[in-house]
Amino acid sequence: MNDTEQKRILDEWLHTHRGLLFKVLRAFAFSAHDQDDLFQEIAFQLWQSIPSFKGDSLASTWVYRVALYSAIKWSQKEQRRKDKHEDLDVSNHIPRDQAPGDDPRVDWLYQQIVRLAPIDRSLVLLQLEGLSYKEMANALGITESNVGVKINRIKKQMARQSTAAQSNRRQKYGI
Repeated sequence: MNDTEQKRILDEWLHTHRGLLFKVLRAFAFSAHDQDDLFQEIAFQLWQSIPSFKGDSLASTWVYRVALYSAIKWSQKEQRRKDKHEDLDVSNHIPRDQAPGDDPRVDWLYQQIVRLAPIDRSLVLLQLEGLSYKEMANALGITESNVGVKINRIKKQMARQSTAAQSNRRQKYGI
């Protein structure tokens, strides 16, 4: 495969699967700068993976797998770097307006997702994308039954957190 064909495939994947890439970025990187860094890493890993893509799975499954493994590896590397160095916290000073129409429920969901372990986080993102248990198992290299068990536990955990958050809001506002 020549570089021109490889670039065409990468451009197609990045365009076609931008929604799933955005979900991965938002779940693993929290500042705009980190999201840019992570996107570069994912794009690089996708570029390198193109020659080994044989078409045995859907391109979306392949892109998800590469993106999730890249994000997990990147977040582990970032955590080690942060443990070694004290970063300046300038993120609070970056002017950012909340986009009109942002849904606080979506924000809450992402706040819950980022608290999950990396594999659980990946499973939630894959489920939000509508993948089957079999596709999720293939993307993450675990069994379908393990996917089912993990998703069931995550749903129960998030339901408890949602109930607790609603209860706290009711107490706070005397409802």
